[in-house]
Amino acid sequence: MVVVSYSGKEINAKLVYYGMGLSGKTTNLEAIYETVPETSRGKMVSMKTQSDRTLFFDLLPLDLGEVLGFKTRFLLYTVPGQVFYNATRKLVLKGADAIVFVADSERGKMDENKESLSNLRANLAEYKVNLDDLPWVIQYNKRDLPDIYTIEELERELNPSKVPHMEAVASQGKGVMETFQIVSKMLLERVTRDLKRQTGGSRQAASAATSSPSTVMPNPIPAPNPVPVAAATATAGTRPSRFPAPEAPARAPRETAAPTPAPAPAWNGATEPAFKEATMPEKPRPASAPERYIETGPQTLPAPIPATSGEMVVPIKIPRGQKLREVSIRIVIEDEAA
Repeated sequence: MVVVSYSGKEINAKLVYYGMGLSGKTTNLEAIYETVPETSRGKMVSMKTQSDRTLFFDLLPLDLGEVLGFKTRFLLYTVPGQVFYNATRKLVLKGADAIVFVADSERGKMDENKESLSNLRANLAEYKVNLDDLPWVIQYNKRDLPDIYTIEELERELNPSKVPHMEAVASQGKGVMETFQIVSKMLLERVTRDLKRQTGGSRQAASAATSSPSTVMPNPIPAPNPVPVAAATATAGTRPSRFPAPEAPARAPRETAAPTPAPAPAWNGATEPAFKEATMPEKPRPASAPERYIETGPQTLPAPIPATSGEMVVPIKIPRGQKLREVSIRIVIEDEAA
């Protein structure tokens, strides 16, 4: 599966070389690796065994320019050709975007070529992928051997779908880059087509959303919120309102809480604490109640009560409400010389 990084503007595609054992898969990758400049290639990893030259895969990251502003990068893989490495072949095939089937042109290898091609279709089918739905080509390798099949025989047995094919001598580098160019061109055409479809679909959806106002339901005009009387009077004179201000309901008078008495000062034990004299609030008199005055008339003050020398007690009467209260005042006389 082609991986497109829109943030990094990069396209990563996986290309797998498939075929029977010792058909020339690894030789193809080695020839491509030597042909491509060092600035456009990565490190190739190869693992070999006694029975075949490839155990797992060869990896060649390859830069091939840009497509629609995206930088392209191909990852080239090969698979082990032995039958008992089928699990590894299946694993390498996962996510493949294009296939190069390398066939051995030597006589007597036709059955092995057909078996490997059938194995390729079966392994792809387990991933629900049809080989004919992928870009793939056939390379008829080892065309320099004396006893080989003709192209007509190979096409009849291995290429009933008539996909592109190429003759090659991988050991000499002949036909290697031509095969790679064919399959990479097919893959890039498919990637470009998919990218245009994706970007075109998103643009059409965006233009349809902006150019078809009939499909968009207009938003209903929300009902105006009631304007408080205070706000109506505050904004009066600035600009007339479209909606009359509703009458504000009569509010009950707010009850005022009693004043909280101030806390008494703390006493440190050294000096006597100073206490402020508490004053009681006067009770309001009803407006209808008239002021009452007590008329006492002429009074005769009692004679001063004799006291000790230098002292005098004078009794007086003070009106308090509707009664008279008698109070005695004690006067002390002292000499200035004393």
